[in-house]
Amino acid sequence: MTSRLAVVTGASSGIGAATARHLAREGFEVVCAARRADRIEALAAEIGGRAVVCDVTSAESVAGLAAAVGPRLDVLVNNAGGAFGLSPVAEADADEWRRMYDVNVLGLMQVTKALLPALVASGAGVIVNVGSTAGRIAYEGGAGYTAAKHGTKVVTETLRLELFDQPVRVCEVAPGMVRTDEFALTRFGGDQARADAVYAGVAEPLVADDVADAITWVATRPPHVNIDELVIKPRAQAAAHKVHRVSGD
Repeated sequence: MTSRLAVVTGASSGIGAATARHLAREGFEVVCAARRADRIEALAAEIGGRAVVCDVTSAESVAGLAAAVGPRLDVLVNNAGGAFGLSPVAEADADEWRRMYDVNVLGLMQVTKALLPALVASGAGVIVNVGSTAGRIAYEGGAGYTAAKHGTKVVTETLRLELFDQPVRVCEVAPGMVRTDEFALTRFGGDQARADAVYAGVAEPLVADDVADAITWVATRPPHVNIDELVIKPRAQAAAHKVHRVSGD
């Protein structure tokens, strides 16, 4: 019997890499898609998957991913995304906003559009879009990212309506505070001190494996069960603006 096939975008690090590992443990052959060839090749070798270099913001690159996947696909995890900057609207950088919309919304659309025929062909396809609690709230300095992640959420909801009569489930996993090696560091342009400050005093933020576990659970429910959305936060985070921090840490 041919093993089930999954695609994970943004698989070179963090939640994407962890999700690829979790799905592989569930018996999936995983196509690890990301821009950094060395990282996804190492990951694919580790889990017995396949590496496909792909920039989700490039239509040509996404077409190459679809060709590599072939005619049938069981699970698509649209994980590629990112935040850039934390400036108020009055000081916003338009290029940063464009980059966030390009990867979090347009990239998700391009990958989904390209792989949808293969998901339908499987007879029980699953799309899991990795959103964020930023797709549900607003906070100072976060307008560009929250707008993009609200876009992720709304595209997910719309796609579910449009595919209601097709054998494809459309789901969203929306994490809150997750400590990974790169997310905050990328947001602050490599400023390690600012990145560390995000998690300062938080004893147990989520880590990539926590979110990967949730994504894998959503993707492996019975075919008639659709998890519309799953919001996952650390216990310490009651809300975006209310996080328990231990003083002196």
